[in-house]
Amino acid sequence: MRRAGFEGAPEPVGIDGDGRERLVFIDGEVPIPPYPEWSQSDSALASTAELLRGLHDAAKGFDPRDLMWNDGLADPEGGVIVCHNDVCLENVVFRDGVAVALLDFEFAAPGRPIYDLACLARLCVPIDNDFDRARLGWQPADRPARLRLVVDAYGLDREGRTELLAAVEDALTCAEEFIGSRVEAGDPNFVEMWNRTDGAERYHRRRRWWNDNHHQFAAALR
Repeated sequence: MRRAGFEGAPEPVGIDGDGRERLVFIDGEVPIPPYPEWSQSDSALASTAELLRGLHDAAKGFDPRDLMWNDGLADPEGGVIVCHNDVCLENVVFRDGVAVALLDFEFAAPGRPIYDLACLARLCVPIDNDFDRARLGWQPADRPARLRLVVDAYGLDREGRTELLAAVEDALTCAEEFIGSRVEAGDPNFVEMWNRTDGAERYHRRRRWWNDNHHQFAAALR
């Protein structure tokens, strides 16, 4: 990525004695729940989408074949562009409210850029019901308009806009299946989150909300 001119990711330094990857520190702010108001601004969202576009453009010259990838959140349809797949606010470094770097590439895998953009939308618009959105500190907002802001900032073409909502469906399904698999495996962090957020009902709420509001998102992308 750096050879391709993308500087919006930590620079690797090496592996230390206990096997941990060492990276150059990136100065800035990383929002965590409850998300501060500045991290929910239009400029924060637009600059995050622009940063993801920069990643995808840089990855076009990289051949991901014959390498091992984490498929936990990967595009179910596959692809040839290395995608981040987990662009949430906690994985973005901001300076003065503008996104400057992406963090935590452990779920990176080859896929379609449209799917990666849908993952960003799921987490940063966010695509979620009012109750669970508020629990993370999200303020009331016009989410269809925020999705339109994402696609405009990313520079998504007309064909991509017609494909995005289906990609959001894929992203929602993938996230639900991944979390369910971690709970079934007994991962203590995911089990705790599952129990704290009402288990399967939390994801049913999101699905109902998405289905009820799908037409508004479709209208916003026309």
